[in-house]
Amino acid sequence: MPSTVRAAESRRTETPNATMTTLASPTLGPSTDLSLWRVEMEAGAVGPLHTFDREQLWTVLDGELTITVEGATTDLAAGDTIVIPAAVERQVHARTAARLIVCGAGDAVAAVPGEEDPRGTPPWIA
Repeated sequence: MPSTVRAAESRRTETPNATMTTLASPTLGPSTDLSLWRVEMEAGAVGPLHTFDREQLWTVLDGELTITVEGATTDLAAGDTIVIPAAVERQVHARTAARLIVCGAGDAVAAVPGEEDPRGTPPWIA
């Protein structure tokens, strides 16, 4: 039986570089395995260099970004999708204000290179 998450039930998480809005996740419902969230970044914002232990799909809704994955830089614009493999270093640079939709595993664990311990599952994914 399908389930619905209403807009009023979404969860917003502010970070220094972006606002993440959880649209569906294992803790928000109704998904048991996947998370879907929107990312909003201001022009010039740069996310941290980090990894996730699970693959993610990123689709640009509006704006222009540069994403560096394992040292390879890719420019993205509205309508473009990038598949980011598990366990690779990535960093996102917003060239303009940008909105994206991201899908990934609801139990994905983030890590920052050089830190001894992983940071765990971010609240917008859990």
